Amino acid sequence: MAEIITSCPVCRKGIFTEFLRVKDHFLSREEFIIQECTGCGFRFVNPRPGPQEIGRYYQSEEYISHGAKKQDLISRVYRLARIFSIRTKFGIVKKYSHSGKMLDIGCGTGEFLGYCRKQGYEVSGVEPNERARSFAESANKIPVAEQLMAYSAKPGSYACITMWHVLEHVHELNMTMESIRELLAPDGVFIAAVPNCHSWDASKYGTCWAAYDVPRHLYHFTSKTLNDLAARNGFEVVKILPQKMDAYYVSMLSEKYQNGKVNYMKALFYGFWSNISAKREARGNSSLIFVLKRKKA
Repeated sequence: MAEIITSCPVCRKGIFTEFLRVKDHFLSREEFIIQECTGCGFRFVNPRPGPQEIGRYYQSEEYISHGAKKQDLISRVYRLARIFSIRTKFGIVKKYSHSGKMLDIGCGTGEFLGYCRKQGYEVSGVEPNERARSFAESANKIPVAEQLMAYSAKPGSYACITMWHVLEHVHELNMTMESIRELLAPDGVFIAAVPNCHSWDASKYGTCWAAYDVPRHLYHFTSKTLNDLAARNGFEVVKILPQKMDAYYVSMLSEKYQNGKVNYMKALFYGFWSNISAKREARGNSSLIFVLKRKKA
């Protein structure tokens, strides 16, 4: 049964306007409505599939986040970018946190956590997908729980908690933020990467922008709305970093959704131009990484 949001998850106001109608280009071909809160500008899918329904929108062998083995160029680019991004992500973790316990929410098959463990972190993960979770535990030897609540008995114990393109997927947005705040050590950091629907490539591709990814992406953030959400839940944003590679991958998928096939030269150009426009037009990159810390009392 579909869920209907009646109050904004960020500002709690209840007046929304229709922002965009977007098709699920990836799987179901169904159309979903993205609404915008008139109070704070936050955008979200409404109505949306409930927690019991959403699983069927992930049921595809092509769902690349869980390690697809396809050999087409887009899939290969994604896997190469993932290998490169693991080291980049760890560089951010190392710069903004100290060694200690680390929790990755939505850890997938555990490659990132496996790398972090080799660098001296004590790692664990959360992953709802059973197949990905089993692989992380068996192949990468990572302790992984199905739900975040499994760690509720460990308040204040994590030096770093990460969510790499996961926050936009969770139904209970504020509850998740509150749980993360409780689990963080007083000087710990929470690092979250999300798509930026204010980016140049989001405007360029419109309803075909791959990072809308409805209904799997329930929320659509900008720098402002992520800052607002952070403040509501006792965090402050200490740094916003670009995720420049995402612009190229998202442009490739968006080209496919818009035109039925990928024009790789166009996708590379539009990805490059999106990154240029991030500073030139103050839009922000296609994806942004937010480094958050608990507000001091």
